[in-house]
Amino acid sequence: MKRVFLFLVTNIAVLVVIRIVLAVLGINSTDQVGSLLAYSAVVGFTGSIISLLMSKTIAKNSVGAEVIVQPRSEEEAWLLATVEAQAHQWSLKTPEVAIYHSPEPNAFATGATRNSSLVAVSTGLLDHMTRDEVEAVLAHEMAHVGNGDMVTLTLIQGVVNTFVVFLARVVSGMIARNNDGSTSQGTYFMVSMVLQIVFGFLASIVVMWFSRQREYRADAGAAKLVGAHKMIAALQRLKGSTSDLPEQMNAMGIASDAKDSLLSTHPSLDNRIARLKNL
Repeated sequence: MKRVFLFLVTNIAVLVVIRIVLAVLGINSTDQVGSLLAYSAVVGFTGSIISLLMSKTIAKNSVGAEVIVQPRSEEEAWLLATVEAQAHQWSLKTPEVAIYHSPEPNAFATGATRNSSLVAVSTGLLDHMTRDEVEAVLAHEMAHVGNGDMVTLTLIQGVVNTFVVFLARVVSGMIARNNDGSTSQGTYFMVSMVLQIVFGFLASIVVMWFSRQREYRADAGAAKLVGAHKMIAALQRLKGSTSDLPEQMNAMGIASDAKDSLLSTHPSLDNRIARLKNL
């Protein structure tokens, strides 16, 4: 319900802003606006939705993650049992659990729905963390799954993409309009490309803000599940680690050397720890 509410509020806000912009620019053609908005929505959402639907496959292939089907060791059996227990606490179907080879301690969760997800951990995480710390990391990833963060981020990305494409074309049309009412196609194309870059940069600030907030929420969810002290210990252990994930997957991982900025996907570890201490 929270995801639906957030999606509706975001869409309403976008529509209000679009209406204001159109009124300022003197554009009143409902048919023209409707067609452009529909086109923008298709462009804005298509890539995000396809990425979401293929997220598990892409993630597995990108890092070479091996899904645990039948545990081959006591450690793998413990991993499966821990994730299963945490999924039960969230009233969720147990996600696929995978391990990928990397010396850096890291973990991520992905999937198209809350009941069709993947939780993966690196060999570095298993080698360098205690059981309590690994349990906290798994709880953090399960909080992402339980909160529906992957779907919510996709919806927000789709909305802002739509907003970017729509506004870039509306403003470009105004700038490229000649005195006789015709449109200079060359000017329209160039201005549209520049505006998409500018608006895209501004929109990414919104998306990154949400990404940082979801990390705080996942930390809090993990603290509720296994205790704040375990989550704090896990984050402290991650200090000095760098993300080993491909660039397009950095937002998924728990490890990040991010310094708080408008374009960072994660809050700094110090801020995350401070937030947990204040729970």
